[in-house]
Amino acid sequence: MAYLSMGEAHRRIGDYLSRVVNAISSSDGAALASLVAVSSAPASTPLSDALAAFPDFPRLAGDRYPHLADFLVPLLRSIHSHSLQRFADAYSSFEKAASAFLQEFRNWETPWAMEAMHTVALEIRLLAEKADRELARTGKNPDKLQAAGSFLMKVFGALAVKGPKRIGALYVTCQLFKIYFRLGTVNLCRSVIRSIETARNFDFEDFPVKDKVTYMYYTGRLEVFNENFLVADQKLTYALMHCNPRSESNLRRILKFLVPVKLSIGVLPKRTLLERYNLLEGDLPLLLIEICTSGNMTFQYADVVTSLRRGDLRLLRQALDRHEDQFLKSGVYLVLEKLELQVYQRLVKKIHIIQRQKEPAKGHQIKLDVVVKALKWLEIDMDVDEVECIMACLIYKNLIKGYFAHKSKVLVLSKQDPFPKLNGKPV
Repeated sequence: MAYLSMGEAHRRIGDYLSRVVNAISSSDGAALASLVAVSSAPASTPLSDALAAFPDFPRLAGDRYPHLADFLVPLLRSIHSHSLQRFADAYSSFEKAASAFLQEFRNWETPWAMEAMHTVALEIRLLAEKADRELARTGKNPDKLQAAGSFLMKVFGALAVKGPKRIGALYVTCQLFKIYFRLGTVNLCRSVIRSIETARNFDFEDFPVKDKVTYMYYTGRLEVFNENFLVADQKLTYALMHCNPRSESNLRRILKFLVPVKLSIGVLPKRTLLERYNLLEGDLPLLLIEICTSGNMTFQYADVVTSLRRGDLRLLRQALDRHEDQFLKSGVYLVLEKLELQVYQRLVKKIHIIQRQKEPAKGHQIKLDVVVKALKWLEIDMDVDEVECIMACLIYKNLIKGYFAHKSKVLVLSKQDPFPKLNGKPV
């Protein structure tokens, strides 16, 4: 940092304070939002250099604008601490500034400062993440993200009221979701979801599209964890269909969960590599389903889909082993593991087709020894009793229609629709 005179530092700080106050007095929410963004600022800026050169900046802010001192002083301290990469201090100061700003926001009758309020909500989460990483490195308790969640609940309470400010509630809800998912406290999402989905003062369609997409993405993930696949399919499909088609990273985030859900309800995506911007044309629902074969999705899910088409249990298990870390991190491993029953169904169906060609009269009778041999060819060792248990499970789950001739160890298939389709229902 080049030498900065006290006079120049004083001028820069005064100029920043003046812009903040002018934004408030003129109800310029966009300008105010840009002025309270702390976490995205580089280490050295004209303002941060001035704060380093003029350590008496708290008194300057307090004397010049005493009616906003509770907001401006900790805001300057947060900017200064962040520039020095003291992130825990930056968070603590910013939370004080945010609390003072929230109090002012409550008193303003119109939602002119909503963009600034959203920036505050975003900043407090991002600063808390940085602070927790710093605290963890130094062996201290990383508790700032939890504190940020508590503060954002106060913000949500200020927005979840009748009147024009309620339109900003969904954005804050999504910030809360991001915190709860990172902390592993997703059970806390339920109370916020109930407020959004049952309160009479909210009309979901009134919220901004980007907030609705994010909300549906996170609530869809919750339904995946709870194995409510039909509801998860509806929510994640909504997120996918309304997501900006040019936002490839967001599309892939959604598809990480939507593809396993589709597979679980019997929908197999086509193996078609799409150009990224084909999403803007043609049959959009079909294209969006097929996009899972692009980029990293090919490597993660291609073998899973192929195993379902072929009835290849070995290939499915190999795919799960190969990508175990990614699937576990995403939280979809158990969902994919349950696809084994569909793979068994496909294997039995293939055996049935081959046997019907050889002996049409006995095509509906499958000896369990034949299934054992097919599995052995796939390098999977099972005895007849184990196979019988699996077949019983397939019949119970309505993946196969038929019955056992237990003494002869034969699976007798129904002559009408022996392999029912899932038709969008989970196993």
